[in-house]
Amino acid sequence: MTEARFYKATGDGVRCLLCPHHCLIKEGKRGICRSRECHDGKLYALSYGKPCALAIDPVEKKPLNRFMPGTYCLSLSCTGCNLSCRWCQNSDISQAAPEDSDHTTLSPEEVVAACIKNGLPSIAYTYTEPFTWWEYMFDIAVQAHEKGLKNILVSAGYVEKEPLNEILPFIDAANIDIKAMDDSFYREYCGATLSPVLENILAMKEAGVHLEITNLLVTGLNDSAEQVGKLCEWMVSNGLQDLPLHFSRFFPRYKMTETTPTPKASLVMARDIALSSGIKTVYLGNI
Repeated sequence: MTEARFYKATGDGVRCLLCPHHCLIKEGKRGICRSRECHDGKLYALSYGKPCALAIDPVEKKPLNRFMPGTYCLSLSCTGCNLSCRWCQNSDISQAAPEDSDHTTLSPEEVVAACIKNGLPSIAYTYTEPFTWWEYMFDIAVQAHEKGLKNILVSAGYVEKEPLNEILPFIDAANIDIKAMDDSFYREYCGATLSPVLENILAMKEAGVHLEITNLLVTGLNDSAEQVGKLCEWMVSNGLQDLPLHFSRFFPRYKMTETTPTPKASLVMARDIALSSGIKTVYLGNI
């Protein structure tokens, strides 16, 4: 097993310091993400080297419409997520432990070699929450840069500053999913909080990472003009009006199978609000 980073020993286990949850993990137990376990007073990253999903995707699928457009990337994922969104589109792998999902075994060197063999210019860490398999992503990203490849992060952005700052020099582009501009929404529907996400987006921008933002409009929850307006206002007030903003359509999934898909009119409304607020580039997704 691979020892995890960013934790400290406690009297009866460890305290994980990877994300704002700061899980207290007792001997033989795991954190919220299901992929980090305590053994003999140490924390281990159980999903290291065990990708559960591999694919060759157009970079626009991430979605990144303004970063190396027209190219393809090697998409890679391991199980695990530190959020629990009720509408999760990949719950079979994000809300699963490593042993609960089919996976292959690939070292960081093998991942980079596969990317080069297929003539792909970039690697995307995607589908689940890459920060929950930080160690694996970091080792791949470092070697990818050494070979001249680009690294793409697709994330909810819920991570502590130290692990974020350590990996940022190797991240070239990122799409960050803002669930809603409402902390109570994050707590009730995603099992997380809002402020770390916003702070991390600003840190990525400051580090020179190419950024694009996604906002999934969930019917009746965050698709109001008020919610959309708050997001656009935050972006503009923080000098992020040049970032591409993607509004994506919700479809029933996971624990929200009875909710209807987002009306297309809601996406058009969101686009109009964003453009009138000063956001320069807006895309509509899943339509």
